[in-house]
Amino acid sequence: MHNGDGTFRHESIQSRKSIKALLEAVTKGIGKGELTLGDGEDELVLAPDGLITLRVRAERSNGSNRIDLRMTWTEAAEAPRQKADLKVR
Repeated sequence: MHNGDGTFRHESIQSRKSIKALLEAVTKGIGKGELTLGDGEDELVLAPDGLITLRVRAERSNGSNRIDLRMTWTEAAEAPRQKADLKVR
């Protein structure tokens, strides 16, 4: 298990049913705040928290189709200090 910096990449041909199951697992991992990605050779643990930027891109060209989903977030080194509400008079 790799909890520090690192990368994970995987590419394979899957059925719609298996992709649906993988996307459901990603959804569940986002919900609980821990995503573990692995393929038997490599593993990376991510901790999505706070606001997450979602980018969706889709294209169709000459019979070829593509959907890219990207989520990005920043890990807080420590919990930010709570500031008092801003007041302007």
